[in-house]
Amino acid sequence: MPDNSDKHFNLYEKERKKVDKRLGSLLTKRKPASLYQPGSYILESSGKRLRPLLVLFSGRAVRGKLEKAYNAAMAVELLHNFTLVHDDIMDNADMRRGLATLHKKYDTNTAILAGDGLLSVAYECLIKDISNSNSKNILAAFTKGLVEVCEGQSLDKDYELREIVSLKEYILMIRKKTAAMIEMCCTIGGLLGGGSKKEIQALSKFGKNIGIAFQIQDDLLDIVGDQKKFGKLVGGDLIEGKKTFLLVKSLELAKGKDKAKLLKVIKNKGIRKNQVNEYKELYNKLGVIEVARDEIKRYTKNAMNQVKKLKRKSDRELFNWVADFLLSRKK
Repeated sequence: MPDNSDKHFNLYEKERKKVDKRLGSLLTKRKPASLYQPGSYILESSGKRLRPLLVLFSGRAVRGKLEKAYNAAMAVELLHNFTLVHDDIMDNADMRRGLATLHKKYDTNTAILAGDGLLSVAYECLIKDISNSNSKNILAAFTKGLVEVCEGQSLDKDYELREIVSLKEYILMIRKKTAAMIEMCCTIGGLLGGGSKKEIQALSKFGKNIGIAFQIQDDLLDIVGDQKKFGKLVGGDLIEGKKTFLLVKSLELAKGKDKAKLLKVIKNKGIRKNQVNEYKELYNKLGVIEVARDEIKRYTKNAMNQVKKLKRKSDRELFNWVADFLLSRKK
């Protein structure tokens, strides 16, 4: 991290707490409680709040005032949680951030409606921060992000039904499902801050590239991560039979018995826990772990090249810190 990483972390923590406080009181007094209490529940586990902070930091990077972007910051976090609620239902997940998922704590119908409520209030929050001069572009960016996340989730579900998915198809899916929302946060922040077209494009491209790097890193850590530090079962994606960067690339490279073995992950809808090390050895043999690391570096470098276009040194340093923070989960 840069030498002044403590300063950047302190700024992040200060703004994260402000966002948490605003989100904590946003839905508590709204009626009917049957709609908004479940929404409040899903917001209780704050997580890193990276998406709202990217809105704020992007606005700051183009010399905008933070206080003019807090509602938009809340809007992107509400949108993010809307997607998580619906993803958990589709995946039949039991836990999210250490808490029971919404459909498990309540029921599926309540969770669907609560997710829809989060999306509706997200637009309500966003509208509070936009002015007549930038309203069309901000609403367009927010809506594009939502559309692409839905498209990405749909592609993900489509790919579950196929044996072979190309790496190009996989990158398209994660660009839409993961990176599009990070890109959208940076774009909206730049628009709210009154940035130039060049600055907003740079922020958007930073978001897209760092978002793809983030997802490939997530895929990689699933197989090489330290379970205590990563907070997830190592090899969980293989156990669930999920298509990740490593599995897709391995299927592209493997031949003969190795390819047949990899195809079993898909055909059997996962592997046993005691087979994880066996498949990790196969990934090493095929070289896909190093390929993944190289791709993370490539997309991160692309993101950092965009940061160089920001005018102030302090903002360039802040976004370098953000990139490091996003990708610094330890092995």
